[in-house]
Amino acid sequence: MARVVGFDQHPAQTLRAGEGFSLAAVDPNSTPGYSGTKDDGKLLLAEMDDELSELQEKLFAESRFGGTKRVLLILQAMDTAGKGGIVSHVMASMNPQGVHFKAFKAPTDEEKSYDFLWRVEKEVPAAGMVGVFDRSHYEDVLIHRVHGWASPDEIKRRYVAINEFEARLTDSGTKVVKVMLHISGDEQRERLLARLDNPAKHWKYSHGDLDERAFWDDYMSAYQAAIDETSTPVAPWHVVPANKKWYARIAVQQLLLGALSGMNLKWPKAEFDVATERELVARS
Repeated sequence: MARVVGFDQHPAQTLRAGEGFSLAAVDPNSTPGYSGTKDDGKLLLAEMDDELSELQEKLFAESRFGGTKRVLLILQAMDTAGKGGIVSHVMASMNPQGVHFKAFKAPTDEEKSYDFLWRVEKEVPAAGMVGVFDRSHYEDVLIHRVHGWASPDEIKRRYVAINEFEARLTDSGTKVVKVMLHISGDEQRERLLARLDNPAKHWKYSHGDLDERAFWDDYMSAYQAAIDETSTPVAPWHVVPANKKWYARIAVQQLLLGALSGMNLKWPKAEFDVATERELVARS
């Protein structure tokens, strides 16, 4: 059996955007904290599936007996960065009944008539659930800043509102895991071309992706500002180099494992006499 190569340093420390963080200094081709190969990474992803599944089941089981803990994974990235691959490869081992997935698209007219957090608050995970946001409330400070759809003062107000919102989530028992999948402009070009070269991927392509690509530097500046303003002790950002899809997947898997492991989850104790019930079942 092949030896499974683990991380030299946990992504929760390696990838955390702390004080003085510079997005420009992050190499999208790098694999911070991991010295293994692509094949090693694939083995690690598979090896950790059972542990991730068990932790999720403990989280769900606790909630059936009054537990209030939950997890919210927020995935932000430029187009083609691999959010869908994270969901399909990392979350696949989890029981679907314990996962709440929401992909945020452009807001509807009704959603626009409320504050930007209105539609987001309705989708936060319930107790015992692992919530996944494919894009999120951060779109309302990223794209709005890039295109000037909101004033600088309004953007600042939204940063404050986001920090307060995530602090409330944390206070209510939610572990917030915020991930930016960071790819290079060159890598995005190659992935867009690959979609166009494969008829089975044409449905994933949108000319709008090309339109937004023209604002690449502005988006990088917007991400830097958002990280500076909203990477807090209770909800820090983790910036994951994502040119190598296999690395991004094992890094996010480790972040989720770390979040769940840190919750001190326990199986609920039986509210009946196990020996008696076992005897009854054996005689049935």
